[in-house]
Amino acid sequence: MGIELRKSDSGAFRQTIRIHQHTIFADVAASLGGDNSAPDPHDLYDASLAACKAITVMMYAKNKNIPLDYVDVDIERDGGQEAKSLYVLNVKLKFFGELAASDKQKLADIAGKCPIHKLMAHSETRIITEVI
Repeated sequence: MGIELRKSDSGAFRQTIRIHQHTIFADVAASLGGDNSAPDPHDLYDASLAACKAITVMMYAKNKNIPLDYVDVDIERDGGQEAKSLYVLNVKLKFFGELAASDKQKLADIAGKCPIHKLMAHSETRIITEVI
């Protein structure tokens, strides 16, 4: 099973998303007719990058015995040129732990190699939609 999405019982546009054994929700802002009861699809897309960067960095640090306690990731979206096929995500990483400057630089480099970053930045996505 992949991802299943169904209209939620509440809200005009609220969606229930099931991913394996997990349930999350999506909605849109009130200004778009939604209830703003959950992240919108752009938020979920952006959040996947933040989560991937954090997990990738933490796994790398653990495997290389780098004393990283955790990482905070903040993402600001600039969607002003999305209609022109340019979607800009400004990412800020904050590393916590007894880290040398060289450790922080290496971790920043690794964050740029997370699978979702590579997918977003270097892959063409083909979407095949079928009505069933």
